[in-house]
Amino acid sequence: MNDVRPLPPEIVHRPYGPGPYRMAMDLVTASHADWFEIDDRYSEEMAERRRLLSERRDEVFAALPVSDAARGEALAMMLEALTATHPGWFSRDGGLVHNGLTGESLSVDAYDPLELAGRLVQEDLCIVQHDDDGPVFTAAVLCFPSRWRLADKIGKPLAAVHGPVPLYADRLSRPVDRFFRHLKPGRIAARLNWSLLDDPALFQPGGKWRTRGDDAITAGNAGARVFLRVERQTLRLLPVSGAVLFGIRVHVYPLDRIIRSSEDAARLAEAVRALPPEIQHYKSLPVFRGALLDWLAGFGAGGA
Repeated sequence: MNDVRPLPPEIVHRPYGPGPYRMAMDLVTASHADWFEIDDRYSEEMAERRRLLSERRDEVFAALPVSDAARGEALAMMLEALTATHPGWFSRDGGLVHNGLTGESLSVDAYDPLELAGRLVQEDLCIVQHDDDGPVFTAAVLCFPSRWRLADKIGKPLAAVHGPVPLYADRLSRPVDRFFRHLKPGRIAARLNWSLLDDPALFQPGGKWRTRGDDAITAGNAGARVFLRVERQTLRLLPVSGAVLFGIRVHVYPLDRIIRSSEDAARLAEAVRALPPEIQHYKSLPVFRGALLDWLAGFGAGGA
């Protein structure tokens, strides 16, 4: 029987904070019940995932043969978790997976295991495996990229995947590689990453490094035209294959939904000002930075 409980409201994550900019992993441990976020955006987001997998599959799914075992293990672990945590929403009957939230019954033989997993949860799912060159990105169902292309990254070590990210090589490359080597079975590590964008689309394979200002975004409308994009990232060891399943849940919030006080505005304005110039350029923040800070100043955050 399907669970008739309403889905919980989308969580609003605010991962930015006061103080100087610091590039760090900032990992916390998530409970097994919170491995995946399932909320009231499920129906809309899963419809978009199905559309992308149908119409643009080559852009949103890729898998190297070396990941075959890991992809199967990822699906098995996810199904075990989903049916245990949400038995009214997800169940399995032999070769069929029943999704009570969408009314679908999906055959495990009809899809690649990782694609089937990506048709069940709002997260994008990536497989990372160990190699002599460090952790290597070997498979993904990536429907909601934050301005990067799967085809450009698949098969590369993580150091190369993040090569364009300013400061990554100096500050994060070694800690990230070390973390992937030492992740323990059973632990679910989680972190948050954030950007400010002028486009609310979930599927964004391009758009970095822009510098030309957008005159359409002003101090009067930046609250509706600028969006906080947050990635909740989770990492879990697949103990049989030794691979790591990296989940990415994307949230997109218009600023006028989440900035409600001068304190909220001041906190975000301080975080924006603290971003190093190369990070601002990489994230295309100069396109609307002035208008954004002027809009935040309307809440008492101070001038630009």
